[in-house]
Amino acid sequence: MCARCGIGTDGPRPTWTCSVENGVRQYFCDRCSRENLRAIEGRLDSAWW
Repeated sequence: MCARCGIGTDGPRPTWTCSVENGVRQYFCDRCSRENLRAIEGRLDSAWW
């Protein structure tokens, strides 16, 4: 399940973006990753974007 928009997936885990924030592993779908690419590359926590 995407940590930002909540979209889920059936079957094997897709190739989503993975982020570890405060020791917790979070996954973001392709759409959310693309929309927030600059913030991700800047290593900003997802709460910021």
